[in-house]
Formats: sequence, C-alpha cells, structure tokens
Amino acid sequence: MIRGVGIDSVEVERMKKIVEKGDKFAKRVLTPKEFAQYQQLNGKRKVEYLGGRFSLKESFSKAMGTGLGKYVGFQDIETLWDDLGHPVMTSTKFSGNIFPSITHDDYEVITFVVLEELN
Repeated sequence: MIRGVGIDSVEVERMKKIVEKGDKFAKRVLTPKEFAQYQQLNGKRKVEYLGGRFSLKESFSKAMGTGLGKYVGFQDIETLWDDLGHPVMTSTKFSGNIFPSITHDDYEVITFVVLEELN
C-alpha cells in the first residue's frame, strides 16, 4: 500500500553558489557515506549531487507527511548509488520500500519519492 508521495525541486544556480562557499552545508545535509561520494565529484557533477540529495530528502519528508524538522532530519535519509548508478534510498524513519527518482538539467533538479508500506 502506498504510504505517501513527495516531490521537490532545487535551482541548480542556487546550489552552485552553496557549493562554492565550501563544505559546511554539504556536511550538514549529507550522511558520511553520501559525503564520501560527494567528495569524489567535481564541478557541475558535485552541484547536481548535492542538489539531488537535498531535494530527495525534501521529497522523502513530504511523502512521510512531516517535512524536515523534528521527526525527519537530514541524517535520517540516505541515498547512495547501486552498481548501475541508480539511486537507492534508505531511512531510519521508514521500514517499507522507498522508490526515489531524480532528474536534472542545466537549471533545475527535480526529485520524486514514493513510499510503500509492506503490510
């Protein structure tokens, strides 16, 4: 049964300015494993990665119906690549199936998350 869906978008230019300021925002938003992946990237790819992970976490929290804050925080959600480069999302706040989707172009990152309960 579908528990919830969430969608979010981030402007690439806004995220580029954040990345140019250093790693403070990335360290707050990304889990240690996500941050390790992030550090391996450069330029545009780094901006897309951080924008995507931030937006995925927003989409997840919207699908939960809580938004980011007291119940769901940045460190409660992790999205890593599988062997084929697909995003695989896990969370300490949800034990069902999580289906993330992410797309981006030169201007915007858009994410969509579907939560499926196992019962």
